Amino acid sequence: MSDGRGLKVVVIGATGNVGTSVIESLGREPAVAEIVGVARRATDWNPSRTTLITADVARDDMNEVVRGADAVVHLAWLFQPTHRPEETWTNNVLGAIRVFEAVAAEKVPALVYASSVAAYSPGPSDREVDEQWPTHGWPRAAYPREKAYLESWLDTYELRNPNLRVVRMRPGFIFKRGSATAQRRLFLGPLLPRRLVRPDRIPLVPLIADLRVQVLHTQDAAAAYAAAVLTPVHGAFNLAAEPPVDGEFLTEFLGARGVRIAPAIVRSALALAWHLHAVPASPGLFETVLRLPLMDCSRARSELNWTPTHSPQRTLDEFLRGVHDGAGLPTPPLHPDTIAGRLREFATGIGQRA
Repeated sequence: MSDGRGLKVVVIGATGNVGTSVIESLGREPAVAEIVGVARRATDWNPSRTTLITADVARDDMNEVVRGADAVVHLAWLFQPTHRPEETWTNNVLGAIRVFEAVAAEKVPALVYASSVAAYSPGPSDREVDEQWPTHGWPRAAYPREKAYLESWLDTYELRNPNLRVVRMRPGFIFKRGSATAQRRLFLGPLLPRRLVRPDRIPLVPLIADLRVQVLHTQDAAAAYAAAVLTPVHGAFNLAAEPPVDGEFLTEFLGARGVRIAPAIVRSALALAWHLHAVPASPGLFETVLRLPLMDCSRARSELNWTPTHSPQRTLDEFLRGVHDGAGLPTPPLHPDTIAGRLREFATGIGQRA
C-alpha cells in the first residue's frame, strides 16, 4: 500500500484504446508514484513510470496482480468473437468477477470499473437520463448484456464490501486517432476501403430514425478515470461530450447529403452481412444503438471537476482521418493497418477472432 510516497495504481486492460490513454493520464499525476499495466499479450510499448505485465483475467492469479495497489482500474474487454458469445462472457463477465473478487480479497481501497452507456435500459427520446436510470441493457447483443450483468453483480458486491470504494464509469462512444484501425477491425472489418474514409470524401450520410449517440475523445475519458482514482468519490458517472451525433449532425460535419433509410433495411442488411462473415459487428449492436438513452453528465462535472476538452466534431475528424491513414499504436490491440493484417483478418474469420 501507499506509505506517503504516492499511489500505486493497477490498470487492467492497459494496451487498448482507453487503457493506453489512462496510463498516460495517470503518468502526469504527481500523486501517482507507480503504475502497473496489465494486458493479455506482451508489448514493446514503454510508457513512463509504468511496469507492464502479462496476465489473462480469465485464467491467471489476479490476487497477485492487484496485491499492494491503492486503486485498480478495470478496462479489459473483448468485443470479438461475436459469433462465439461464450468466449466473450468468459473474459468479460467471469474474468471481471475474478478481478473484483481479488480486489476485495487483497483489501484494495478503490476499484474503478469501465461500464458503458450500453448498460442502460432503453431511454426516452426527449430528455437526458442521469445515473439512476435502470441498467438492464438490451438483451439481443452480448455487449450490453454483459455490461448490464456486471452492473447488477456489483450492486451485491458493494453491499458485501462496504469499505471498498467502487466507481462505475459509463462513457458514450470513445474514439482517438490511435484506436482507428483497431475499431475498424472490431466493428467494420477488412472489406472497408480505408482510402475512402476521410471527412471530405464521404458524399452520403444515412439518416436513420432514432440513431443518435454521444461520443467522447479517449483523452477526455482517461482524464475522468484519473480523476476517479484520485478523488474520494463512489458510484456511477456518465461521460460524454456535447452535442449528440445524429444524421443531421453528420451531414453538416461532413458536408454530405443525407439519405433517409428505414432502420429495418439497415438491420436486415447488417444481419445478412454478419451471418455471411462480411462484417464482425453483430446486428444486435445496431439494435442496441437505436435504443441508447442520452446521458446527463452533470455529476462528472460537479464531483470529478471534469469537462471534455474535445468537441464531437474534433474527435470524429481525428478518428476518421486515422481510419484513412491506417493509424494505430505499438500495442497488440492497436497495431496499425497493414496488408498482412487485413489478410489475417480474413484468415481468422471475420467476427470469429478473439
